[in-house]
Amino acid sequence: MTTKVDGKNLHEINDGHPPPLIRTLRGCETQARAWCDLRHPLQVMVIRSAIPQSSATPTRTDSTPVSCLVSSKTSPGHGIGLSSDWTNTPTQDNQKNPYPPSSSSSSSPWPPPSSSPSSPSLLFFSLSSAAHRRHHQPTPKPPTAAAAATSPQLIQSACNATRFPAACASALTQYTTNLSAPLEILTASISISSHILTAAQLKAWKILESSLDNRNRSSAARICLEVLQNANLRQSAAAAALPRRRNKDARAWLSASLVYQYDCWSALKYVNDSQLINETMTLMDSLIMLTSNALSMSQSYDLFGDNVGLWRAPLTERDGFWEDGNSDGGGGGGGGGGVPADLAVDATVSKGDCGGRCYKTLQEAVEAAPDNGEKRFVVRIEEGVYEEIVRVPYEKKNVVFLGDGMGKTVITGSLKVGPGLTTYNTSTVGPDAHQAVAFRSDSDLSIIENCEFLGNQDTLYAHSLRQFYKSCRIEGNVDFIFGNSAAVFQDCLILIRPRDVAPEKGESNAVTAHGRIDPAQSTGFVFWNCTVNGTDKYVALYRKKPKVHRNYLGRPWKEYSRTVFLGCYLEEIVSAPGWMPWSGDFALSTLYYGEFESRGPGGSVSGRVGWSSQVPKEHVGAYSLQSFIQGNDWIPNSNS
Repeated sequence: MTTKVDGKNLHEINDGHPPPLIRTLRGCETQARAWCDLRHPLQVMVIRSAIPQSSATPTRTDSTPVSCLVSSKTSPGHGIGLSSDWTNTPTQDNQKNPYPPSSSSSSSPWPPPSSSPSSPSLLFFSLSSAAHRRHHQPTPKPPTAAAAATSPQLIQSACNATRFPAACASALTQYTTNLSAPLEILTASISISSHILTAAQLKAWKILESSLDNRNRSSAARICLEVLQNANLRQSAAAAALPRRRNKDARAWLSASLVYQYDCWSALKYVNDSQLINETMTLMDSLIMLTSNALSMSQSYDLFGDNVGLWRAPLTERDGFWEDGNSDGGGGGGGGGGVPADLAVDATVSKGDCGGRCYKTLQEAVEAAPDNGEKRFVVRIEEGVYEEIVRVPYEKKNVVFLGDGMGKTVITGSLKVGPGLTTYNTSTVGPDAHQAVAFRSDSDLSIIENCEFLGNQDTLYAHSLRQFYKSCRIEGNVDFIFGNSAAVFQDCLILIRPRDVAPEKGESNAVTAHGRIDPAQSTGFVFWNCTVNGTDKYVALYRKKPKVHRNYLGRPWKEYSRTVFLGCYLEEIVSAPGWMPWSGDFALSTLYYGEFESRGPGGSVSGRVGWSSQVPKEHVGAYSLQSFIQGNDWIPNSNS
């Protein structure tokens, strides 16, 4: 399936509650101006192609099988976008795109948090393959002051494990009592955060009500309403998971909640022109601090259980701390996982004459899927160009898209960065269109296999939660793999491509820009057995003037950025320093950039920057599929 977003198209997945459900994608290509957005938690999203490559498959520099292409090859000034957006995506000039999308198509504002929120979800191309139950958890409420007194010593010991112990102790003492066990303190901390989160949602609603004549401010408010609702879902799920000892899930979901809260704060930052917005940002500061504290406690609870005496503030690899590793499965752990091949078709979408036995649009097929279905609903998309925005609502589970192959099944749409839009919403390439996002994922437990993502700046936005990319081809030049997810890339081909403007003059390119904002977040980018090279055109340019073309494995988008390359082959285009700073010494003492057994002409570590690291062999297992994203629990075995 070729998923092009060309003109007005955008695709996004917004699914899931715990436990996970599987989504699958096969035979997909996203060319020219493509955008895929996977949104919502606790699902397995599997994107893969089992369709033989067509003659339209682009030339590549190795034999890696690619039959799913996600790309944003647009003419200048065009791109694709999403419905709603976050604002904090990296840009070439180290600035953030301040404005979310406007909602000119809607005459009425979103409902306030007290109403039943619609679950925004779009599907770019996705096949879904396994069903799990959905759990709806109410937002926890703080206990009343009438409860029995708690132990101040226990609270203080638990709060010492956070980054903001004074705020932690004050909040727990003020809002809760009758806390006699570590788990009760942890869940109370989540409850307090959720209470403030509800207040923040109401503030965002007031901002929207007062800003209908201001496109940028109303867009920021819509961002907040959307992401704070997502944060609420994640926190409720985390609170429900902890008593069942699903500690890794709870940490992943709290990590995502913190991402979304920061997204709201960042959106408001660029439209802070009123007292109401200033008050809301102050409230968001407190919310982020409280959520960070709950996240820190969840890490200690996962590591040390009820022994509060061992709890401590979050440490990172730079402090000499690695979590226990399990490297079962070899390179990346779980190399045999994949997507089922024998998927029975439930609905067909066709541009041709099918005698009334098929749908003419993908959206019609999606709407035909049962709500909260426990079985796969497989949609076969026949060859053709489909110009539409496809939305898979929250209640549509296990929807599977099957295309006819790269270059054959095409979904198109286009938007560009500008007032009312951010990188998060767009898929654009070119000097006038700014950043190019070809694919965005906010889906927990996502599997993307044998897919291709093509763009320039900001090609692949792995925004949040746990994701697995296997045997994919990812192409771009500036920060083209970015976000704050916990993502493992296994056996992938990473390619630098020339800039659109005066490429012969040289440039500095960064493959990754990870955005971890808190040391307790269980997020980072892990590359296992991947190859970093240039496209044929870029390599030709590089060899003419190698000194003016500088390429790096990554740079720190946020303070606790974490990226490791393990057993990867680095071609000559990778510059000797290996990594580049973002701005001055920002994050250089807090990031973790590591390598292990890098190979190839660019793999020599003798010239690496002093603030990068070599991963100790005994700790490599900490980045296995199982250890880093619990892959053995949700990545299915391939039968193809």
